[in-house]
Amino acid sequence: MIEVRWAVPTSVERVFAVLADGWSYAGWVVGAAHIREVDAGWPGTGTRIHHSVGAWPVAVKDVTTVLDVDPPRMLELEARLWPLGAARIRFELKATSDGTEVTMLEEAIKGPLSLLPQQAQTLYLTPRNRETLRRLGDLAARKGPA
Repeated sequence: MIEVRWAVPTSVERVFAVLADGWSYAGWVVGAAHIREVDAGWPGTGTRIHHSVGAWPVAVKDVTTVLDVDPPRMLELEARLWPLGAARIRFELKATSDGTEVTMLEEAIKGPLSLLPQQAQTLYLTPRNRETLRRLGDLAARKGPA
């Protein structure tokens, strides 16, 4: 799994509140372009975000499903992007003396992307995931009181 960590100067609850807002997904996930629908009960296990990835006119419609959740400490997702495959993504939140440490773990689990060597996945995913966590942190830091 590819692991990236990011320090966010706000509470675990505020960071998790952004994760729990399925409509905000396109605002912080690099590559997500449009949210079409968020299942009632998100981020409960089995609920989904229906989204598009990429730029029009080649945007791909797909879904991200909650595999596991432990509010406000952890959210694990399966993000699909067919025909390229799917990835398991886990966000772990840990309170620190000056805010929250967010750990993002990602692993390609299905499709052609899962066939890439770990080193190639790391080269692509590490900068993308750092930017994703930076955006997540910016949104969380701007949120109102937890």
